[in-house]
Amino acid sequence: MKKRTIIAAMAVLLVGCSTPPAETTYTSNFRHNALGFLPTAEKQMTINLPDAEEFRVRRADNDKVVYEGTLGEVLTQKDVNESVRIADFSELTREGKYYLEIPGVGRSRDFTIGQQAYNDAYATAMRAFYLWRCGTAIDHTYKGIRYQQEICHQGDGHEDHIGIEGGHHDGTGGWHDAGDYGKYVVNAGITGFTLLWAWEQFAPALQNVTLGLPETAPGYPEFLKEIKWEIDWLLKMAYPDGSGKVSHKLTALNFSDFYTMPQEDLQNRYYTDWSSAATADYVALLAQASRAFAPYDAEYAAKCLEAAKVSYDFLSSYTGQKFLMQPQFTTGAYFTIDPDDRMWAAAEMWETTGDERYLKEFEKMAEQQKFVVDVNWDWDNMRNLGMFRYAVSQRPGKNPEVEAKIKENIIAAADEIVATADADVYGRPLGGRYYWGCNGTVGRQTLGLQVADILAPDAKYQAAALDAVAHLFGRNHYDRSYVTGIGFNPPLYPHDRRSAADGIQQPWPGYVVGGGHTATDWIDDQDSYSHNEVAINWQAGLVFALAWFVG
Repeated sequence: MKKRTIIAAMAVLLVGCSTPPAETTYTSNFRHNALGFLPTAEKQMTINLPDAEEFRVRRADNDKVVYEGTLGEVLTQKDVNESVRIADFSELTREGKYYLEIPGVGRSRDFTIGQQAYNDAYATAMRAFYLWRCGTAIDHTYKGIRYQQEICHQGDGHEDHIGIEGGHHDGTGGWHDAGDYGKYVVNAGITGFTLLWAWEQFAPALQNVTLGLPETAPGYPEFLKEIKWEIDWLLKMAYPDGSGKVSHKLTALNFSDFYTMPQEDLQNRYYTDWSSAATADYVALLAQASRAFAPYDAEYAAKCLEAAKVSYDFLSSYTGQKFLMQPQFTTGAYFTIDPDDRMWAAAEMWETTGDERYLKEFEKMAEQQKFVVDVNWDWDNMRNLGMFRYAVSQRPGKNPEVEAKIKENIIAAADEIVATADADVYGRPLGGRYYWGCNGTVGRQTLGLQVADILAPDAKYQAAALDAVAHLFGRNHYDRSYVTGIGFNPPLYPHDRRSAADGIQQPWPGYVVGGGHTATDWIDDQDSYSHNEVAINWQAGLVFALAWFVG
């Protein structure tokens, strides 16, 4: 697809706070992207000083004024208890390094206008998946700090809980799921989809960014090398009897102690009983991956598709819900019903094979789901994945009425996201919704915006997506980046076992933390998993958002 060139610039400066600080420097009042730039056509900052009026943009190298403007009206938002004004300098597009100044108040941090403003952040966020790899040694230096782990979890996975007492087959590989070391099929599904969708949409640009990954998939582009590491593991989650059933997860019975590096976690780790949701997600992700991998390894792509077909046929014969029932385990359950997962599986199988059977089954299930497209969604609701796939597919045979309704609902959902971002003083597309992992949703919402931009191109969708990225990197109540190792004052204490146990002060880099449960209660505390955990599904949303704007 054709992607609009983005000129990166700090454009929206938010100015405001209920009680302006008394200090003579007011850097904290300039709520902008803590990376030091904001690639957006509506360049703005939120400024916490309601009584300010004029602003100037100066070059950082010689202090020359390059733009002057008037701050917007005072905006008050109750959930953050702040009043702000917007400094909009969208007309400034010349590349360079700048800062924003308010006479008598102070100046912002320096920011950059350029066409590759988010490339480094994207590479660091994507590389975080490599740092999550299970079953291998990791050695990576970032900003002069060396992050290492030894080979871990070579005993994965025991078969005692799938009815084979004392049995074992290889379950190594994949990514550790979050701040813990478990591996979960349901969460792999939404994560893999989001990353592969980024590849499908932005591959030419992404291939120009070096990730520096080890050679684990000869002939594959770097981006797909990383995804193949997860897919290699996913294939191992199918029951060894060839039935098509797929284990819901592979974990120990209990989480390891928090201050434990991966190689120190020596518990037995087991395949669990199967679930219908996990089996459907396995089908969908393998079908999607087979298309992405086919140009680089046709034999492996065929292997993925054949495994998907076996499990799809099994699900077709098993029409009931099969939940994970594992009372012996205290690790994450990712408990979910399966209609949305089955619908996504049908969409991906149709897109990969062109078989009308899958098309008709998708359309039937989409009707049962009332063609709903969600604004707020995560691993427990894969409905959007199927809707997005169907809407952008170029395959013939779609029911025109179904297609029109789904496209209409996708655009309506995206328009709601835009309206919410526009109404929030910090451009947050989730508005007043806060919960465990909400920062992941903020990133993931950009996917719905991008699909709408395919169906009905409009600059407002990219602008709202850039608001989401800016929010995650510092245009927020805290004037802080939510991503470890990147930007101004990033989190230091994520709920992440490696970061706690490795003896290094700086956390492992590139990870978005979960966020607050209200607009003002986020804490940078490793003990608070509900505020500060990291997770692959949240990370994928961040990667997608940044990938959209790689230059």
